[in-house]
Amino acid sequence: MEPITPYLNFNGNATEALAFYAKAFDGEIVFQQPYGDSPMAGSPDWKDKIMHATFQAGSLTLMASDIPGEGADKVTAGTNTQLSLNFKHEEDIDRVFAAMSDGAHITMALQDTFWGAKFGMLTDKFGISWMFNFDRPKEQ
Repeated sequence: MEPITPYLNFNGNATEALAFYAKAFDGEIVFQQPYGDSPMAGSPDWKDKIMHATFQAGSLTLMASDIPGEGADKVTAGTNTQLSLNFKHEEDIDRVFAAMSDGAHITMALQDTFWGAKFGMLTDKFGISWMFNFDRPKEQ
């Protein structure tokens, strides 16, 4: 089975969100198709909005889309989903958490936990909720 790939829906600001994530995670947008390049009929106001995009940073893959029309009123990003990130290196969790904190609501500051991990949670400036985890090596 392949890993779960989160699909994030936005109210017309997917391009801004993807650029922010590319910078924060040192990743790249590997595919991006605006509504204007698709055969779907749509509003001229949405021709530059994202119909579908794929973002990658190492083994992390996210997909994203702007939801046009009536659907945009229903998008409440982050209210029913948290994205959990597990890090192999402590310096990576520190760097990414700091970058993602820009404009975010920090739910739990990055800290050592009773289960032997460095852990933190935040809701980014786009309303997406994230959990950050680094399992400390077990003492032998």
